[in-house]
Amino acid sequence: MANWGFLGAGSIAASSLAPAVHTADGPRLHAVAATDARRARALDPARVYTRYEDLLDDPAVDIVYVALHNSAHRPWVERALRAGKHVLCEKPLGLTAAEVTAMTATARATGRLLVEAAWNRWHPRTRDLESMITSGAIGTVHTVTARFDGLAPAPGNYRLDAALGGGALYDVGYYAVSAALAAFAWRAPDVVRAEQEHWEPGSADSATRFLLTFPGRGMAEVGCSLTGGASETFTTTGTSGSLTLTPPAFCAGAAPSTLSTTGGGPPRHYPPQDPYRLMVESVDSAAAGDTSAHLVPLAESLLIARTLDAVRSRVASGDRPSPRR
Repeated sequence: MANWGFLGAGSIAASSLAPAVHTADGPRLHAVAATDARRARALDPARVYTRYEDLLDDPAVDIVYVALHNSAHRPWVERALRAGKHVLCEKPLGLTAAEVTAMTATARATGRLLVEAAWNRWHPRTRDLESMITSGAIGTVHTVTARFDGLAPAPGNYRLDAALGGGALYDVGYYAVSAALAAFAWRAPDVVRAEQEHWEPGSADSATRFLLTFPGRGMAEVGCSLTGGASETFTTTGTSGSLTLTPPAFCAGAAPSTLSTTGGGPPRHYPPQDPYRLMVESVDSAAAGDTSAHLVPLAESLLIARTLDAVRSRVASGDRPSPRR
């Protein structure tokens, strides 16, 4: 039974991770550190800290969940690892591939576990999708369409601030990119075109659209936005069929969901799940030495980061999508 400590008590920590730890088999929410002690107490931990350092100094904390804004991930992940803690960090793990590489090196040097909290990757539907693609259920994948349009951030939310790692690409685009990469067996893509829109000059991106190409003439059209809509779509097509995730395509959990197939067998239906709890239990087991526990590999986290780097680089180069014909 591991003691968990949270750095941050924001919306995801409060709505999803704290309930997951409280209901999971084994873990205990030992401590929460937040600048607002009232928000920390609302998560019902055994201890509350108002300084992140004090939580890391607590010898009873075994696993740290980093729930801070994106630009704070690397420094606090590395401090937690060096303090001897295992770490589950909110996605995106790092703002760049260089940050992910540095955090991975620190985890290896300290002998601690580091996992990116891409919670949807623990959902049985996501795992089945990846397994079916890997097994060749729809033949060789050649086309992917992935789009995630999310709600607009409230005024003052860090997602509006580029300096804090905000924006649609890091937030909801992450899900669409990871699904596209999984469909192509985690091969490195080229970004052949990309464009972004912004709420105002200097803000983070409100929308990003891009085209990825993969070895073997595969391609993925990916889009994301935080402009007020709420829709998720994902379809992957291969030489002998296709797979479609019915909405919600990426963030299934509280609602029933379906994996629809053409040529790959009958549709698969999934009851409401708590993938956050599945993630917490897997990380808890892995930290205790269970080598069979399902984890998101750091190599995949790194490829996602490299792809996001390449998208931003393509946007910065001034490329725009070619006219549709």
